[in-house]
Amino acid sequence: MNVKVIEKEKEKIVLEIDGETHTFLNLLRENVWNAGGEAYYIIQHPCLSVPKFVVKAENPKKILYDAVELIIDQAKEFEEKFDKCLKK
Repeated sequence: MNVKVIEKEKEKIVLEIDGETHTFLNLLRENVWNAGGEAYYIIQHPCLSVPKFVVKAENPKKILYDAVELIIDQAKEFEEKFDKCLKK
């Protein structure tokens, strides 16, 4: 995954996230929403273009960090529940 900031304003950040598909982008988008921001992404051509991910919020940088923390928390919760299932 390569991440590049292509636009940065007070209430908006646009990233290029190379090497990722709808799976990761939807996970990130959903968690930006859960963190209180707005987000969407654009993949102009599935084989030829780099996805652009747009975050709009009062503080988009903080919202992105919060979204990443939510993803980490979800992964840890899954790991704990999966471990419990294996021990049964």
